[in-house]
Amino acid sequence: MHIPYLTADLPGVGGRIKVQNADFCVHEIPLYEPSGRGEHVYVTIEKDGLTTHQAVERIARDLHISPRTVGSAGLKDAHAVTRQMLSLGAVDPARVEALSVPGIRLLEVSRHTNKLKMGHLRGNRFTIRIRDVDPEALPQAQAIVDVLVARGIPNAYGVQRFGLRGDTHLLGEALLHRDAEALVRRLVGMPHPAESPRVQRARQLFDDGDLEACLEAWPRNMNNERRVVQRLLDRHGDWERALWAVPHNMKKFYLSAYQGALFNQVLVQRLDTIDQLQVGDLANIHGKRAVFVVEDVAAEQPRADRLEISPSGPLYGYKLTMAQGRPGQMEQQVLDEHGLTLEDFRIKGLKMRGARRPLRIPLSEAKLWYDEGIVLSFSLPPGSYATRVLAEVMKGEPDPTMSV
Repeated sequence: MHIPYLTADLPGVGGRIKVQNADFCVHEIPLYEPSGRGEHVYVTIEKDGLTTHQAVERIARDLHISPRTVGSAGLKDAHAVTRQMLSLGAVDPARVEALSVPGIRLLEVSRHTNKLKMGHLRGNRFTIRIRDVDPEALPQAQAIVDVLVARGIPNAYGVQRFGLRGDTHLLGEALLHRDAEALVRRLVGMPHPAESPRVQRARQLFDDGDLEACLEAWPRNMNNERRVVQRLLDRHGDWERALWAVPHNMKKFYLSAYQGALFNQVLVQRLDTIDQLQVGDLANIHGKRAVFVVEDVAAEQPRADRLEISPSGPLYGYKLTMAQGRPGQMEQQVLDEHGLTLEDFRIKGLKMRGARRPLRIPLSEAKLWYDEGIVLSFSLPPGSYATRVLAEVMKGEPDPTMSV
């Protein structure tokens, strides 16, 4: 899902990212610092070439504890050097300090009263090198960043949200429309060139109707797809029963991807005036996770100019508060185009209540310099994507495998 560039009138610098892990550095900005006392051990780590899940698994294995007792505030990519805090339950701090795990460096060990949970961070600070770019392109990049600092970054969901095949949101759409057959056919069929030849073959066998051969062809680590095909075999083509084999968390992920796709549609309609409030907007107060109805644009626009507030868009759900006026009409139009009502999001057990998301986010502490490429340093609030900054500067979509 391509999002038009806010800086479309400024040429990008091109280049390559993540040639080396050290070209992409991420430091979590914690929501709070550990107090130094409490039952949970807090450890700040720097990891190189590992996902957060891999780092947690290795630390838990060396400490002989369950990975479920390890808390983190965010998930970070493997193709990067990242610093983040973890919480460990029921473990001696001296054992933690003695850890020696390849790819992980311990920076600090302390204590706190609670386990870290997802979202317990103030934001992320990035330092990213774009290689294969001439030094003469630095003013070009600076001009783009100056616009982003002044106007904000479009807070779109990036390609990561929609998966390698680019269709995760379509799985969510099928689920929302209660179309079990469409969801299952897309989940285990429809070969895609971005996938391995083995996976493409398994999908083609499914499309050809050879379920037994399809089951044998799936790689053993693709458990969701295998379970669905096995259920179809056991239940003689019962699509509804096959859908039951999809784990609850994956169904919620599909729906959240669909929410993201619908949000992006609203954002694209507002892109040219993303920094301008309208009567009826539900304005987001940055840093406070609160919104209010804009009744007097002239009174509130100066706050938007200072990036204290921004218009928000919908993550549709059955309890969503819609905008009013013209912004509300745009939001309703997207629902109408997809044949949906808010009540359609009331799916038992999945709790799709809905929320508001700012249409733009501030780009903070932005700096640029040249060192074996253009280096960008900046901070973003949680839940936003550095790839949107890179897309604007490079004028090309970064690698879809990037998770930050």
